[in-house]
Amino acid sequence: MYKIAVMGAYDSIYGFAALGLYTFPVSDTREGERLLRRLLENDYAVIYITEALAASLAQKLSRYREQVLPAIIQLPGVSGNTGAGAAGVKKSVRQAIGSDILFGNDEREGESIP
Repeated sequence: MYKIAVMGAYDSIYGFAALGLYTFPVSDTREGERLLRRLLENDYAVIYITEALAASLAQKLSRYREQVLPAIIQLPGVSGNTGAGAAGVKKSVRQAIGSDILFGNDEREGESIP
């Protein structure tokens, strides 16, 4: 059975345990790399990762971007939203259907669709 993990700074992820998700506090990039490798080997279908940690693991995460599983989804942390998570979702939707239906922008035209 597949599992769902949340990884990042403790203050940003501890609330997800109340939802029944597996939480993994990470304090540095090296620890994040080891944890990511462990999660990938243990049937985690969805891995939520804070934007700050994802930025420090960008090179490692890029090799999983085109795979169906695991789905790696960025979340804002307690320090704020950088917009990276929303940008990732936007890019995935645009690739999947060829248009930006989430944010109302058609990049071919370079303007918003009314």
